[in-house]
Amino acid sequence: MKPIRGTRGFTLIEVLVALVIVAIALGAGIKAAGALTANAERLAEVSAAQWCAENLLTELRLTQQFPDIGESPFSCEQLGRNYDGKLKVSPTPNPNFRRVDAAIANDQGQPVLSLSTIMGKI
Repeated sequence: MKPIRGTRGFTLIEVLVALVIVAIALGAGIKAAGALTANAERLAEVSAAQWCAENLLTELRLTQQFPDIGESPFSCEQLGRNYDGKLKVSPTPNPNFRRVDAAIANDQGQPVLSLSTIMGKI
């Protein structure tokens, strides 16, 4: 019996091509996992900043006082993170209403969120 040549397995080149394909697929998977992690982190940061701004605007509404025009800084903590913000109250064409903007930045000073509302005289 003679062994038949070329039918006994994979050549070195075929194995190397398969390894390259697997390496590319794993690299793409790692990159995708990193992007998902960064997106989840960003979502948590924006959600916490939104809670911060909504809490401040709700507090203003509950005091039932017409806010004075101007800017004022504030800070808050949500989910163990510190956020700095600026509350800006500006007039509207109708003197019975004021526009209130809450701009939130993270602890590095990068803007995260801006939330606006209109408040009326009570």
